[in-house]
Amino acid sequence: MLETSARLLVLLSALQSRRFWAGPELAEHLGVTDRTLRRDVDRLRSLGYVVDAISGPGGGYQLGRGAELPPLVFDEDEAVAVAAALGDAALGAGGAGDPAMRALIKLDGLLPRRLRARASALASSMLTLGRPRVRADPEVLVTLAAAARDRVAVTFRYEALGGAASQRQVEPLRLVRSGHGPWYLVAFDPGRGAWRTFRVDRVRGRPRVGERFAEREPPADLEAYVSSSIAVNAYPCKGRVRVRGSLAALQERIPPWSGTLTPIDGESCALEMGAPEWSVLAGMLVMAGVDFDQVEPEELAEHLRGVGERLRRACAGRGEVSGGGAGRGERRRGGAR
Repeated sequence: MLETSARLLVLLSALQSRRFWAGPELAEHLGVTDRTLRRDVDRLRSLGYVVDAISGPGGGYQLGRGAELPPLVFDEDEAVAVAAALGDAALGAGGAGDPAMRALIKLDGLLPRRLRARASALASSMLTLGRPRVRADPEVLVTLAAAARDRVAVTFRYEALGGAASQRQVEPLRLVRSGHGPWYLVAFDPGRGAWRTFRVDRVRGRPRVGERFAEREPPADLEAYVSSSIAVNAYPCKGRVRVRGSLAALQERIPPWSGTLTPIDGESCALEMGAPEWSVLAGMLVMAGVDFDQVEPEELAEHLRGVGERLRRACAGRGEVSGGGAGRGERRRGGAR
């Protein structure tokens, strides 16, 4: 006969596999006597599981709903399906990304290698509409998140924005999600003696886990540091303007992954943004839908003047129809035929 702890796990798995078990059927399934089954059910109850017993003819046992979620037992196929679904949820849009990532870290630490491979294969065959265009490797995300949790160094090959590749050995602090966009790793780079942010989708191959490191003092304002790193400093073209509005009002219009806001007074803030090209940066400012002035540097101001001139020309010819046709008013008078 199995040891008590092993019997309890088998009993728990059986109760979770279907809604109701007749008493004699469950005892036969477990290879125990009715008396042993009753004792094992009592042990599960002492561990916090709600096990309902139905007496009389046709009676038996079923797992009930308690005040807290008890530990679950999965077979191999169920574990693979759960891991694949958690990976997809962690990468997709919506508010489930962070909790799904935490659950995936726990599960990944227990899955045998063969099951991790099956879960990865299943996840790669899934498609969810509406996800972010930038998609990181779930295995890379799990490895980095677990390393940050356990305070162990990681080594990986990283491809920068311009395509230059380098080997990095860093001390992970935290994973950060930029809205519905990419995941970023905040880590200390001992080789450069400074904190850095890395886009996870630019990590090539699965990171190698190293030794534990001593915890360091993080940047004073971690949120501001990450916002500046991913919205401004990561790009070659950087601009600064003064925008009209209070900090609270502007934060509702401009998310932290688009730019950094610094209060000037109660009615205006400095906005810093970055982009791969000046024309893109000018377009981002126009689309922000806020009033601004004091544009820096001159390259940004020049592109904004160009955008303004094109918009002025477009609006000046709004009553004409391209191709030399009749004006809007004439077409309306003609009516439909």
